[in-house]
Order: sequence, then C-alpha cells, then structure tokens
Amino acid sequence: MKKGKFIVLEGPDRCGKSTQAKMLVNYLLEQGKDVLLTREPGGTPTAERIRQIVLEPGAEVSPMTELLLYEASRAQHTEEKILPALKAGKTVLCERYTMSTCAYQGYGRGIDLKIIDTLNRIATVGLKPDITLVFLMSDKYFTERGEYLFSDRLEQEDLAFRQKMRRGYLDMIERTPNAYLVDADKNIMDIQAHVRELLAKHQI
Repeated sequence: MKKGKFIVLEGPDRCGKSTQAKMLVNYLLEQGKDVLLTREPGGTPTAERIRQIVLEPGAEVSPMTELLLYEASRAQHTEEKILPALKAGKTVLCERYTMSTCAYQGYGRGIDLKIIDTLNRIATVGLKPDITLVFLMSDKYFTERGEYLFSDRLEQEDLAFRQKMRRGYLDMIERTPNAYLVDADKNIMDIQAHVRELLAKHQI
C-alpha cells in the first residue's frame, strides 16, 4: 500500500499545537483521509510512562538523562505506532518530534547537536517528516496562556531558556527541508488557514 504522509507540528509549550492539530485532523478526515493523531513524548503506553518521568515537576533529571529518556520514548513510539501507520497508508500527525529535542536539549540545555542528531537518527530509524510546521509565539502569550494551567517540569524553565529554545527553532527552520514557520500570535482560524495552505502546497 502507498506510504502515508507524516506531518509534524513543532513548537514550544502553549503555542496552540494541540488546538491546531485537532482542527487539522477534522479537516483531513473531511478530505477522506485515514488519520492518526499522536504526540511526543508519548504516543504508546510505554512511551507515555517515560513522559511521566521526564516531565514530572520537581523531578531531578540531568540533561543527558533527559535526552536519553526522550530518545527511548521516541524509539518505542516510532517503531510501535508511527511506522506501522505510515506503512498502512495513513496520514500521521505528530505533536513534536526530533526538532523539539534539538531545540530543548540542544539549544536549551547545551548538549552537542551532533550527539542529538545521531540519537535522533537511531530512534527514528531515519524517518523524516514530509512537512514540519513550527508554531512560534511571543513570550507574553506563554505567560498569559499559562496563568491558570498546570506547568510541567519543562514549562517551568525561565525566560532565558525559552529564548534559547526559540532561536533554535528559527535556526532549524532555515536548514530543515519542508519546515515552515507559523505565526502562533495570530487568530486561531487564520493560523489554520495558513496550515491548510502549506499542506496543499505539498499535496497533502
């Protein structure tokens, strides 16, 4: 069967990825596509248990341990869920994938990007998204949107960390094939319209 399409929605916490992903699923279903929505870290029972460890507020997790936990979760997720769905011809939407690891653990934590790239290739067995949509917003919205929300361990990082992470995303958009910046400050419907235009450009 024809290989399915792999769409990744990237970006920092609270940028609206989940909202846009759900809207996009409905749109693709209306187009008659068989769609799988999943997320990282997580997506399978084992990977979700790893997610609980790595995101637990107050947990003592070193940067390298954090990286390896993310990659372990990714390896399980890719093998168990993403690859079989693509092989079956499904359109897979994943909230976060390898780019977020580079942004958070590379640019944010300062781990050598060459190490991260190697581990990403191992965990994904070389799988690349057909299109990557990177949602970035002004930092004021991070604060506003999170005022009444539970914050996980990564969301509790400071402004300096978020700024390094944002620069990382911008750098990677420039050098990643089929990666696009999406202005997450805009109205929800305007963002969705832009997303659909980008998918149409790639015949998805």
